[in-house]
Amino acid sequence: MDTCADEREMPSVYHYLRQNKKFPTVWCPGCGIGIVLKAIIRAVADLGLDKDKVAMVSGIGCSGRMAAYVDFNTLHTTHGRALSFATGLKLAKPEMKVIVVMGDGDAMAIGGNHFIHTAARNMDIAAIVINNLTYGLTRGQYSPTTPFGSVAATAPYGSIDQPFDICKTAEAAGATFVARSVVTYVLEAEKFIARAIDKKGFSVVEIMSNCHTYFGRSNQKATALQMMNWLKDITVPASAKAEEKAGKLERGIFVDKELPDYLEHYKEVVRKAQEMREKEIHHDHS
Repeated sequence: MDTCADEREMPSVYHYLRQNKKFPTVWCPGCGIGIVLKAIIRAVADLGLDKDKVAMVSGIGCSGRMAAYVDFNTLHTTHGRALSFATGLKLAKPEMKVIVVMGDGDAMAIGGNHFIHTAARNMDIAAIVINNLTYGLTRGQYSPTTPFGSVAATAPYGSIDQPFDICKTAEAAGATFVARSVVTYVLEAEKFIARAIDKKGFSVVEIMSNCHTYFGRSNQKATALQMMNWLKDITVPASAKAEEKAGKLERGIFVDKELPDYLEHYKEVVRKAQEMREKEIHHDHS
């Protein structure tokens, strides 16, 4: 039996990991990013994708290290610019499945402008935003998604900024697939990620994750289990009754539509440019 096919059926995570990388990972014990990594690997395996036809692009932050561990084509890029690098990659290699992994700060703060314009262009990219409500790598500053009133290194008396809603931002900017899950619902997260990768156009999956080391420790959720249980408690399925949704974040698929992606429009521009050039050459020779 073909080894690769057999491993995809299992699926074996080792088939998709770089074996020469030092394990365990650099992430804190119990960090939800490892759960998201495995969910992405299982999604790729469920889709039966050739790992050499998959590219993962990451930015800066705790999630940025993920690209170093997977045995895909990978780019570890600059803060907030992962989607820009991914756009260039997709234009150069349109046959490649491009997955971008970002944190909430990476995606919505310095990368916010790139986020909304990549969505507006409808680039054929799957963006996985790991939302742990803080800047974890730089030790717990408040981020664009930190809940109002939460304590952070840069908000010792509680954050007074209103948090971004990643999914609503993606929907408003024009993404063709938008979903939210939580690390405590890993099979749901895996299903949403697989849908996003397989979807034509710009897809966004927000995964609520735990950073108990910084956000949790500052907000009475100092262990992985405490913060995971809290994330589970503050979220409800989108199908829940209206009274059950009060004050809670919804989980589920919010957008799933069909639109021409940027590459289709780009090919038409190239065709028109070539046609015009041919007419100019013909005119010059006549």
